Amino acid sequence: MKKTYYLFNPGSLERKDNTLKFTPISDAEHQTSGSPRYLPVEDINEFYVFGSLNANSALFNFLGQKDIALHFFDYYENYTGSFMPRDGLLSGRMLLAQTSAYNNKKKRIIIAQKFIEGAVFNMLKNLQYYNRRGKVMDDIMDIMKALSTKIPETNSVEELMGIEGMIRQTYYDAFNLILNDFEMGNRTKQPPRNEVNALISFGNMICYTICLRAIHQTQLNPTISYLHTPGERRYSLALDVAEIFKPIIVDRVIFKVLNKKEIQAKHFDKKMNKCLLNQEGKKIFVKALEDRLQETIQHRSLKRNVSYRHLVKLECYKLAKHLLEIEEYKPFKMYW
Repeated sequence: MKKTYYLFNPGSLERKDNTLKFTPISDAEHQTSGSPRYLPVEDINEFYVFGSLNANSALFNFLGQKDIALHFFDYYENYTGSFMPRDGLLSGRMLLAQTSAYNNKKKRIIIAQKFIEGAVFNMLKNLQYYNRRGKVMDDIMDIMKALSTKIPETNSVEELMGIEGMIRQTYYDAFNLILNDFEMGNRTKQPPRNEVNALISFGNMICYTICLRAIHQTQLNPTISYLHTPGERRYSLALDVAEIFKPIIVDRVIFKVLNKKEIQAKHFDKKMNKCLLNQEGKKIFVKALEDRLQETIQHRSLKRNVSYRHLVKLECYKLAKHLLEIEEYKPFKMYW
């Protein structure tokens, strides 16, 4: 199985025969280099780059040939973009089908509703799993269930997003019942104001890139979406698909690393009204995310073990079949 590599230190990445050589800068002020790492390309699926990276066009040509992606994040943990290999699976038929479904109001709202249906189901599964507070948690779940009954009745994406926003805020209210030493508070994004919000924002961006990579490995076009409005400079279909997997992958990992004290207050930096993971905290969190992505479940339809990362790709295939009118799309729902 190919691996995902996370590069935390600024440094240089270059081709070295049939390997990649990453040389970190151990002292940025004096530009002194640390010990290089040699990475065989056959072993690599993608890179996550946090900070600056020195590279040249020859490297990107090589990565494109080897189908290796790079995702870039700035100092403040914001996702800034990706280098993706050339689209080898482009399909005019799929592009027309995606566009047709987007332009058809009825078809678009049905797909958008499916994304929210799956997301809400998986949020509720999380709360059921962590329901140790009895009545209070039951009340929160009852509110979410009542709001979710309105999903099939929505006639516009804007109305649907309004209901989704209320459900998610109610869901976030339950975080304080699940977490031991940290409080959720209000959801703050740009910038996150506390530790839990920092983990949610950072984890959601990782989930977005996982979905983007999965979409890129199918015939789907990542810029044509149904729940989130397509816009310039963003791959909005990845935002759609991520709704289903954020509770399963990101939220479960947050609960785990905080309640098991794998991540503590010392792993965050608080500066100028913002809270961000420090480098040590990022390493712990992405390791926990990667462990989660490599976990496997017994897939009901395929009758074999499938990793969480592969579940995302399977979701893209299901959506593609729906758009081509081969099989009705049913969002992935946790069944354990």
